[in-house]
Amino acid sequence: MADPWQECMDYAVTLARRAGEVVRDALKNEMNVMIKSSPADLVTATDQKVEKMLISSIKEKYPSHSFIGEESVAAGEKSVLTDNPTWIIDPIDGTTNFVHRFPFVAVSIGFVVNKKMEFGVVYSCMEDKMYTGRKGKGAFCNGQKLQVSRQEGSEALEQQLLTCALWQLGLRMHIMKWGFTAGIWQELASLLLKLVEYS
Repeated sequence: MADPWQECMDYAVTLARRAGEVVRDALKNEMNVMIKSSPADLVTATDQKVEKMLISSIKEKYPSHSFIGEESVAAGEKSVLTDNPTWIIDPIDGTTNFVHRFPFVAVSIGFVVNKKMEFGVVYSCMEDKMYTGRKGKGAFCNGQKLQVSRQEGSEALEQQLLTCALWQLGLRMHIMKWGFTAGIWQELASLLLKLVEYS
């Protein structure tokens, strides 16, 4: 039986790379930084630009799909999760890092059907690392399946940082009451937690 969502996942990877180029270019220029709910909750023009680019590109290809974007929600749009295929977008995961030009910045895209996560894509822009996870199919980095293994030094630190990033993304989705169990983030994060455990 054909996989109905693989094409969507492939497109998410393409879009995440395209968004990553915008983020990398923006790091070379002066930033327009705004405060959302508190001085620690920042948004930039690049966050908004990337989210608009992602949503408009997906709408053009999949006009019947729904969207929940972090910046749209922060601006007051309602985030109602239905059974419809829904794209969950965090255009710059790590805006504070981005503002301070730290390299730990990612474009995060999730895809939900019937209120259950089908896949997730986390593109670490500065490292050019594409993390993907698919429900029941495991987690990958640049197409290579992530395996539980004993790691030392910088590799162990990298795994811990990624685990923290995924955990924060899942927590942020919960706090924003997007109303679903982030199964794919669990798939990615649980494997990465094991990696940290063995490191």
